[in-house]
Amino acid sequence: MTSFIDKLRARVTASDSLLCVGLDPSPAILAGEEKTPARAALALNRRTIAATKDLACAYKPNIAFYEALGLPGFGVLTETLAMIPDDIPVILDAKRGDVGSTSEGYARFVFDVLGVDAVTVNPYLGGDALAPFLAHADKGIFILCRTSNPGARDLQDLNSDGAPLYQRVAQLAQTWNRAGNVGLVMGATYPSEIAWARRSFPGMWFLLPGIGAQGGDLESAVVAGLDAAGEGIIVSASRAIMGAADPGAAAAAMRDAINRVRRSKNVGLPAGERGEEPPGDRQLEDLALSLYDAGCVQFGSFTLKSGVISPIYLDLRRTVADAGLLRMVARAYERLLTPLTFDRLAAIPYAGLPIGTAIALEMNRPLIYPRREIKSYGTGKAIEGSFAPGETVAIIDDVITTGASKIEALTPLTAAGLRVHDIVVLIDREQGGAAELAAHGLRLHSVLTMTSLLDILVRRSRISGEESKRVHAFLAEEGKRGG
Repeated sequence: MTSFIDKLRARVTASDSLLCVGLDPSPAILAGEEKTPARAALALNRRTIAATKDLACAYKPNIAFYEALGLPGFGVLTETLAMIPDDIPVILDAKRGDVGSTSEGYARFVFDVLGVDAVTVNPYLGGDALAPFLAHADKGIFILCRTSNPGARDLQDLNSDGAPLYQRVAQLAQTWNRAGNVGLVMGATYPSEIAWARRSFPGMWFLLPGIGAQGGDLESAVVAGLDAAGEGIIVSASRAIMGAADPGAAAAAMRDAINRVRRSKNVGLPAGERGEEPPGDRQLEDLALSLYDAGCVQFGSFTLKSGVISPIYLDLRRTVADAGLLRMVARAYERLLTPLTFDRLAAIPYAGLPIGTAIALEMNRPLIYPRREIKSYGTGKAIEGSFAPGETVAIIDDVITTGASKIEALTPLTAAGLRVHDIVVLIDREQGGAAELAAHGLRLHSVLTMTSLLDILVRRSRISGEESKRVHAFLAEEGKRGG
């Protein structure tokens, strides 16, 4: 008996494709057809399959569009399934999941009656609701984890014992994956969440909806989700292909766009043999350019607090003036924070506080902060927010120079019984901060270093190579002075 994953891998190799074509005959696409809705839907599906059968790694009919046709819809669905070549896997997008006996009926229908290879399921009722589907070890089960719709945050970001609920769902999915047939539905509209899932579950397959009409960025989603072999994802597209004047041309364009990303990243080669930048570099480059364009990184002649004249000035407080930029910054921090172990975030006022707040909202994690001035009235607390002695905090700040100010800022936290192992900043000026923190048993994590920031700005023609050299020379001289 061939398993779903074996069938999928064979098809990916044969078609050189990670594109899943959605067979969703929606009323909007069928509008204007002279045939009855059922006949029009069947004709559209036949046309789409004929045009894309050499380009698709899988097909994904959404059962809602067939149910909406009434009784004839069941016939449309079964006839559509019969048209699909036997070597192409079929994923039924049904999002089933109910109490055990009901799920048993759903599982029999999708696997025994319809004969599809995989199904999407809803984990909200827990493991016993999914057990009837999981019992079919030769079939694929894609669990809704981080869906592509805007309202996903309403529930999927809720705090569940210190982590967003979608992460708990993914962790449970891993425990249910005893037969190696469980995958995750990860919306292409949330590439940072896809990247987290790939880091956490390197061998699991992801179904990525949300490209095209829902606004997901193809390159970001593909880069975030690819596994070490250049596979591991199924990129789903429906309206963009079925609604096109030429479905075959639309499918070929998307298949080729996915493959260009795969080839450009040299995925599957050992790290030392890759000639291109690692997957995260595109996001870092976009962030560096956005910081420059927002005036957070300025070049010229600036008098610093010490009285020294600097050729560069970092004004990261300006991130609060641009909600999109602040969100981009928060997501960059999230990528560094996700692998770390901590109970809550601790932001250093003042520049680190708005950034820390944005990160806390993005990650759904609790935040505290040490006061710079302790009030002589009210509670007179040195630390704002709730915490318990013995907990671990991850320190958030905007930039690091020598490290002395970080060590000073965390003193009230350690005095209150909190443990600190990690300090996370947006930019490391590379003036000895990492070494000074390490001498105190602290690990520094930076989104950008001054070197990487300058390299990006030169490469993208925001500054000249001479400007970059002036900044490096200044920083080196400051380092000699202990500045």
